[in-house]
Amino acid sequence: MFRRIGGDGPRWKRVLRWLALLLVLGILAAALLFFVLYRIISIPDANADFQTQTTKVYYSDGKSELGTFAMQDRESIPLDEVPSVMQAAVIAAEDRTFYENQGIDFKGILRAVRDNATSGQITSGGSTITQQYVKVLYLNQERSYKRKVREAILSIKIHNQLSKQEILEGYLNTIYFGNGSYGVQVAAQTYFDRPASRLNYAQAALLATIINSPSYYDPYAEGAKERILPRYRYVLDGMVKSGAITADEAAKYQDQLPRVVPKKNSNRFRGTSGYLLELVRTQLRQAGFSDNEIDGGGLRVTTTFDRRLQRDAVNAVRTIIPQNLNELNVGLVSVEPGTGDVKAMYGGRDYLKSQLNWAMQSVQPGSTFKVFAVIAGLEDGYGLRTTLNGSSPLRIGNSIVGNQGDSGGRSFGPVTLEMATQESINTAFVDLTQQMSGGAEADASIGARKILKAANQAGIPRSVTDKINPVAVTSLGFAGVPAVDMANAYATIAAGGERAQWHVLKKVTGSGGNDLELPKRETRRSIPEDVAGDTVAALQKVTSVGTGTNGRTICPTIGKTGTATAGKNDADQHVSSSWFVGATPKLATAVTLSRGVGNEDIEGYLVPFFGGQYPARTFKAFMDPALQGTECGSFPPPGNIQADKGRTYVPPAPTATPSPTPTPTPSRTPRPTPTPTPSPTPSPTPTATQPTPPTETTEPPPFGG
Repeated sequence: MFRRIGGDGPRWKRVLRWLALLLVLGILAAALLFFVLYRIISIPDANADFQTQTTKVYYSDGKSELGTFAMQDRESIPLDEVPSVMQAAVIAAEDRTFYENQGIDFKGILRAVRDNATSGQITSGGSTITQQYVKVLYLNQERSYKRKVREAILSIKIHNQLSKQEILEGYLNTIYFGNGSYGVQVAAQTYFDRPASRLNYAQAALLATIINSPSYYDPYAEGAKERILPRYRYVLDGMVKSGAITADEAAKYQDQLPRVVPKKNSNRFRGTSGYLLELVRTQLRQAGFSDNEIDGGGLRVTTTFDRRLQRDAVNAVRTIIPQNLNELNVGLVSVEPGTGDVKAMYGGRDYLKSQLNWAMQSVQPGSTFKVFAVIAGLEDGYGLRTTLNGSSPLRIGNSIVGNQGDSGGRSFGPVTLEMATQESINTAFVDLTQQMSGGAEADASIGARKILKAANQAGIPRSVTDKINPVAVTSLGFAGVPAVDMANAYATIAAGGERAQWHVLKKVTGSGGNDLELPKRETRRSIPEDVAGDTVAALQKVTSVGTGTNGRTICPTIGKTGTATAGKNDADQHVSSSWFVGATPKLATAVTLSRGVGNEDIEGYLVPFFGGQYPARTFKAFMDPALQGTECGSFPPPGNIQADKGRTYVPPAPTATPSPTPTPTPSRTPRPTPTPTPSPTPSPTPTATQPTPPTETTEPPPFGG
């Protein structure tokens, strides 16, 4: 009889025999596979096979080209034309065991993991120069074990068949140094306007520093020195240890970087499209694509930008905004409710002249931020009919807050939350914050934090709200918020409380035609539907009979005006920004105007400067053609939330004797559906005195509007 495999004996011994047999078979199979792959995989020639392919960016239709990223800019030179300090710098930066390792340095990989974890920053890499060289020769975006195996085999094969000098020469002629520069010769010309043969040791160390992450260590980026110095010092230290330079030479440049020549911007980024392309690049990096892949990997990137809507955005700005105000910054961004797709964006007139994207820069939102107080109040047990104190001025401790902006500087007396939103009444929102805190004598930060939480729920990132001081005037929008986040927050409201993360990448295809993975996006409920419905009802009043009638579109429209102030002290108060943020059921858009660096005085420079004027008119000029020929859709129905906190507003009797502070008699039936006939646009030229900021914050309360 045949004996069974594993023989007799205890069960655990038989299991061990089986495992041992499987291990041996596995090793033999792996060795056989390695042998076969080693024979059939050929080594690419650095000059014959290395090619970069232009990455093309398309509008949302996948056919209309928006622009391209860097085409190949490369010049090969022999190794003897690369100075020894440049060779030493690259080895010090990327692979200090280059002359000893076998193409793959397993100890180096483990050491890199340990060093980077203990230092808290990227100081050493896990890939050898040979491995990096292989990755460069195979410019594709495949993220699989198949690619890893091929790269490992090629690294070993290249090590066995090429000399270290040949490997280093090929590496230096193909590696990416950022800003469209492939190879050390072009990099030397890009950053120092000289051939590689004339590089000094400090310049060589900087170029070697860039290799690890060309975008992070970009010498032209804002705050570059602080990011570059730690790794730059690491490279200098490695050059000292290898004997390439002396310790005294390294010490000379420990705290300073060599001067680079001014950046030469590509004409492909000219005009308004440059802002879109740069944002696409940023999101590709966030999705895990390297600059090497972005600039030379032949990607086909389909964005969320709608070509027609983008044209409408540019036309709206050029039609409504005075074009002779060269210091005026205009940002416009439009987001689709429910998906987070950014459909259009205007960041500035010409990217080549200014790289600041004003749809992405933080600007004080003014009273457009009040919407988050509405949400917070409704969630906290108040209703649209809750009574608030709209009298002006309102004393908070030793400080005064008044009604300015599109509200006309009036003192309203008792008003509803709905009326406070409609007329953008500063004092009423301060009162709401105090009520949510437990009363005028309570800590106002309690209510303010509820407002900031509501802002997070709507879509304002924590990275923004964490910087905002929670005080009684938080709802008045004194802290900067990017327009894209405000548009996305209003999109959440328009979608009935369903929040999506805004994004500009729709699809990315590799050079081989395969779809590449993008971060997963989800839409989830973040605001109760009844709260969103009542917030919509309040915001519809703004565009139908309130401060934002200039923003009413051909579809049902919600919106909010905003005008903010800035200044270090009471005497320095000035109008710093003007906003309109609104939405229809299918499109949410933010328009922001500021001056200079973003907080300079626009009063007298832009006339009129209130949010209900140029921003609201620009909003309408964009939205009407954008919505033409589409279905308007519908907003969530009013939630009709019944308040269980505060006092419900009771209109004064017709025969009531007027009080010293006039209280307006409501001219509408108090319900959350908009009236079809608007009242005249409020006066844009109030003369009210600037408010004195509360003592509990250093930021001045902005204009209401």
